[in-house]
Amino acid sequence: MNVQGFGGTSTGTTRNGVSPSELTDEDLDDLKFELLKVEDEIQTLQQVLLAKEKYAMDIKKQLGISPLNNIKQNLAKGWQGVQTSAPYLTASATLEDISQSNAYKTTQDTLSHAGQVTSAALSSMGVAITRRLAGMSALPLPGPPRVTIYHL
Repeated sequence: MNVQGFGGTSTGTTRNGVSPSELTDEDLDDLKFELLKVEDEIQTLQQVLLAKEKYAMDIKKQLGISPLNNIKQNLAKGWQGVQTSAPYLTASATLEDISQSNAYKTTQDTLSHAGQVTSAALSSMGVAITRRLAGMSALPLPGPPRVTIYHL
């Protein structure tokens, strides 16, 4: 049986239509050997990839590119891409139009006035509470409870 390449099926049959129970001992040996070869290739590729990643890190270190600098550069490029994208430019123009509208300015003035009124009310309430607490602190504290003992 000649089995090479990638893929396979999970239906319980091999690519040539033979179910695993119908394989000869020679076919099973061939498949086991092929599996060992593929697993060995995978391990070799993982080692090569690890060595290349380490080499790339060494080069970056020599160039003065730290992981933090790399992240900063990626973020800067990403943000620049966002700022030049059509959706961002459209949204920015729309927000600019909204901020110049009369409805926006009226709402802004109304909310600003409401905030000022709320701030004044809370300040007055704070003054009233402070006065009340000051008045209470001038009162004498009650003494310990009196216990009367009756003798029989």
